[in-house]
Amino acid sequence: MTSKLNRRKMLKNLGLGAGMLSFGNFSEILGNEIQQSDFQVFSSGKMNLSVCRWCYADIPLKEFARECKKMGITAMDLLKPSEWGVVEKEGLVCSMATDDFASITKGFNDLRNHATLQEQYRGLIKQASEHNIKNVICFSGNRNGMDDESGIANCIKGLSPLLDYAQALGVNLVMELLNSKIDHADYMADHTSLGVQLAKRLGKPNFKLLYDIYHMQIMEGDVIRTIRENHEYINHYHTGGVPGRNEINDSQELNYPAIMRAIYETGFEGYVAQEFIPTYDDKMAALKEGVNICDI
Repeated sequence: MTSKLNRRKMLKNLGLGAGMLSFGNFSEILGNEIQQSDFQVFSSGKMNLSVCRWCYADIPLKEFARECKKMGITAMDLLKPSEWGVVEKEGLVCSMATDDFASITKGFNDLRNHATLQEQYRGLIKQASEHNIKNVICFSGNRNGMDDESGIANCIKGLSPLLDYAQALGVNLVMELLNSKIDHADYMADHTSLGVQLAKRLGKPNFKLLYDIYHMQIMEGDVIRTIRENHEYINHYHTGGVPGRNEINDSQELNYPAIMRAIYETGFEGYVAQEFIPTYDDKMAALKEGVNICDI
């Protein structure tokens, strides 16, 4: 059997960042003893890499942050205020802030939610600014029979005063685009075109979109062209394999190295956050593989 030393040498020479082979391919070639220590990550520095905490919630946050930093990840997504200090002490930043009140289903497209959301978001925006966190997530909410025009008009009413407040504090409000076909039935902002239309009509420089590659592949495909044509409205990306939202290697249909190159070529300076659900026994090995694939 190939020794661990030789396996490490082979992995280093092959360079997982090219995304040429999946973890499964390497397992077949090299045996079943691959662990996260077998992976060596070389960061090109072209992409700012982040990771969504919820996908690794069973790993203690402090330990997870330390391991992320070792592999070149500099930030963590979807952290609540109580978690910010933990990752900051480990040398990471929160790249997308949230809190318990941030609801996917009850969002800014419903006038009845505005008063409560505005009060809650003002508090979160203020806290974020005090920690130098630049992005706070928000959601359109579910349709509940509402047409696009009414939903966009309502979002404008609800978001405009918050965006003025956030701009003064150097914070962006970032609306995530989600699929309504599989994971979030009835969600309104389920196509890039709706998010872009909202951004244009708001006319606020600190309103941006979170383009989740997994979700938008399910809803509309045509990922690279969409990114190239709408990149000015996007300041954040999430990854995930399609179908299944698992590893982003060649076990799924998206060509992540090509997508990352397209993002980089737009002049993107924000974060790409891994948001796939790992299936490997060694979850950190799965994350390292994803980092290498995206580190073009």
